[in-house]
Amino acid sequence: MKLSKVGAAAAIAVALALTATACGGGSDKAGSDAGPSGGAKKDKIVIGIKFDQPGVGLKTPDGKFTGFDVDVATYVAKELGYAPDQIEFKQAVSAERENLLANGDVKLIVASYSINDKRKEKVDFAGPYFLAHQDLLVRADDTSITKAEDLNKKKLCSVTGSTSAQNVKTKLAPEADLQQYPGYSDCLTGLENKAVDALTTDNSILAGYAAQDKNKGKFKLVGLSLSNENYGIGLKKGDKDLQTKVNAAIRKMESDGAWEAAIKKNFGPADYKNEPAPAVTEGS
Repeated sequence: MKLSKVGAAAAIAVALALTATACGGGSDKAGSDAGPSGGAKKDKIVIGIKFDQPGVGLKTPDGKFTGFDVDVATYVAKELGYAPDQIEFKQAVSAERENLLANGDVKLIVASYSINDKRKEKVDFAGPYFLAHQDLLVRADDTSITKAEDLNKKKLCSVTGSTSAQNVKTKLAPEADLQQYPGYSDCLTGLENKAVDALTTDNSILAGYAAQDKNKGKFKLVGLSLSNENYGIGLKKGDKDLQTKVNAAIRKMESDGAWEAAIKKNFGPADYKNEPAPAVTEGS
C-alpha cells in the first residue's frame, strides 16, 4: 500500500522523534550535576549517607532520614538544583564508599567520610565541611580505660573500612585485639554485651549514640582527641566541575548560618562541643 506524501512525511517525523529520544534521553543513573540554570529538568540525585549513625546519618523506622550529614547533603543538593523530593538517599557503608562512586551508583557521598591521601587516590573530595576528633566509647561503669594505651590486651571495635581502629592499633595500642564489625550499631551491641571493651570512631558519631534515649546512662566518651578527622563530600575522581559547585555550596551553608543551625539541631542534645567550620581547601 502506498502512503500519501503527507502520510509519509508524518511517519518520517515520528521516526526521527523516536530516534532522538532514544539517543538523547539517557542520563547518569546517579543524577545530573548541572546547576539550576543547567537547562533540562533533572529527575533526581542519589547521595550516599550512613543509615546507622544517630546525629550524623540515620534512617528511622518510619523511613525518614535525620542527622547533620543529611542536612548538609540536602543543602548541597538544593544548591545543585534539586528539591528535597528529588533526593534519593542510598546507604553507604564505610567499606563500599569508593565503589559506590566509581560505579556511578551515587553522585555524592556525605557519610562521615574523612579526607585522607589513600582515599584521594580513588575519589575526589569537596570540603571539608566538618572537623571531628577520634575518641573512645566505653561502658559507663568502666574505669579501666582512660587513655588509648589502656586498650592493650583489650577488645577494640570499629567498622570494616574505617581508619579509626587501625590508627589506634598501629600508633597507640599495638596489642589491642581489633574487632571489625559491619556497622557501628553492631559494635555498640557488642560493647553493651561485653563482647568488646571499647568502640572507637569520631567523637561526633559516638556522641550521637550515647545521646540516644535508649542508651542514656549506659556509655560514656573517654574524652580523647586521638586524631583530626576532616569530613569531606566524596565525588567521582576527576569531576572538577562538580567539586567546584559543591565547594561553593559548603561555603554558602557556612556563611548564611545554616551550618551552625544544623550543628545545634543534631548535636546540641548531646552537649557536644564542636569545632568551628573548617576552611574549604579541597580542589584549590
